[in-house]
Amino acid sequence: MLAFFQAYSWGGDLPVAGPNWAPTQEYYDGRYAVLREPLGFPRGAEILHDDEEAIHAWVESGPQVIAIGRAHLIPTDSDGSQADHAGPGAAKCPPFGPLSGKENRPAIQIRQMGTLRTHQRQGNAANVLRQLEQASVTKFGATTGFLQARHHAIPFYESQGWVIIDEEYEIPGIGPHRSMMKPLVGNQ
Repeated sequence: MLAFFQAYSWGGDLPVAGPNWAPTQEYYDGRYAVLREPLGFPRGAEILHDDEEAIHAWVESGPQVIAIGRAHLIPTDSDGSQADHAGPGAAKCPPFGPLSGKENRPAIQIRQMGTLRTHQRQGNAANVLRQLEQASVTKFGATTGFLQARHHAIPFYESQGWVIIDEEYEIPGIGPHRSMMKPLVGNQ
């Protein structure tokens, strides 16, 4: 029971779990409904191979997950490029250029961020993102955050202090993206 409480806590009014936490079916159902089902992806595309190593934050309304996100530590030998999901045929996401040196490490990547359309513009995503940033500093010692934002989400991330670091690129099956970064130390 103690391990459960170490991996799972409440970040203000929303749950924050991990690392060393196995996402529940309800969590994955929420992630699928928010991010993958609207794009026509099959079940399973909401799962990432390193979910148990990541930090997760989400907002619930009754039994439904309405906003969700996760952060993982980018390994020191990685440029941040990776498969978009754990299943077959996953698109490859590009590297983050600023990870070529050591000055932006330890670094995390925010992934799988989203809010159900019926619950957008109510502060849910901002709360999830803030909890992920804070937990990443505390649990991973992260100094810098990176993410790949869908085109329509860029203004939201900019309002939260994230900046664009590259040219637009396409992630097949999902659409145009821009990579963004934010210093995490000193911003909490």
